[in-house]
Amino acid sequence: MLGYIIRRILLIIPTLIGIMVINFFIIQTAPGGPVERLIAQLRGTAVEATARISRTGGEVDQGTYGTSDVQGEDYGKYRGSQGLDPDLIKQIEQLYGFDKPPVKRLLIMMANYARFDFGESFFRDRKVMDLVIEKMPVSITLGLWTTLIVYLISIPLGIRKAVRDGSTFDTWTSFVVTIGYAIPGFLFAILLIVFFAGGSYLRIFPLRGLVSENWRELSLHMKIVDYLWHIVLPITASVIGGFAGLTMFTKNSFLEEINKQYVVTARSKGLTERRVLTGHVFRNAMLIIIAGFPSAFISALFTGTVLTEVIFSLDGLGLLGFEAAINRDYPLVFGTLYFFSLLGLILSLVGDIMYTVIDPRIDFESREV
Repeated sequence: MLGYIIRRILLIIPTLIGIMVINFFIIQTAPGGPVERLIAQLRGTAVEATARISRTGGEVDQGTYGTSDVQGEDYGKYRGSQGLDPDLIKQIEQLYGFDKPPVKRLLIMMANYARFDFGESFFRDRKVMDLVIEKMPVSITLGLWTTLIVYLISIPLGIRKAVRDGSTFDTWTSFVVTIGYAIPGFLFAILLIVFFAGGSYLRIFPLRGLVSENWRELSLHMKIVDYLWHIVLPITASVIGGFAGLTMFTKNSFLEEINKQYVVTARSKGLTERRVLTGHVFRNAMLIIIAGFPSAFISALFTGTVLTEVIFSLDGLGLLGFEAAINRDYPLVFGTLYFFSLLGLILSLVGDIMYTVIDPRIDFESREV
């Protein structure tokens, strides 16, 4: 097993490089960019743009904006740059590193990322690592609670549906699961706000934030209560939107195992139904479910919580990555992409290790990576 782990760790490096290279060139071809965004700010809000350039060492004063109608041939590629001094455009390119060829920018970025140096955000004037660390607790809270509760609900429910397949219980729970699968999680979040957060009816839970403003002043017991009070609605919305798929996946996995010959043989030997399920079916059926845990956690940690963070005003990694993509904040975009790609690859390895924990008969040493 140790050899397999070492091979997988070594495989993470080229995989991560491939992910970053592909996404780098895809983003380079997308319309717009930080240079165009700052040009738009210069033409609309010159004071803000002046402050940004002066903070980063540019030697441009407010009087240079729009004073020249010279449009350099090299700057026509930037939409909205007409009327700006070509020297100013050149300074903006140097500011964001766009005075270098794309391949050179990529090599510099990967060399920095190898040292976990993600640079500084273009439009937040803070290090990317500091922003990620600051937003991480919110997203980890949502991701862990959501994944844990979804698994605690879906696995027992899916097993019971498989055991009682075709019964009234299976029919009614399938109806509930179908509703949960069909309605997006963010719609449940809006409904929860309307009914329980002062939208139109009750005002039981807070509308925004992970803790109250006076949280630091509370006792330890009240801090825990306040924290749980704030996460009830966001977690509920995320769980309702995520448990349906895993429930049906668990049911189908158990049904497939229950109908296999070894189960019939175990029953013919006089084993109780409980013994058959726990001693034979459970171990085999749970393998594929546990293998999906890393991807489920990553989904809940990032993509699954973006709208939840927006609706409930929770400033986490999902919202950070979304805003970075909208604002073309490339250091934040690639920094968060690198972080989640690396985390996903590591958790995928953890999922494989869990295979052997549940079923020691699995031997990865004899398999090629």
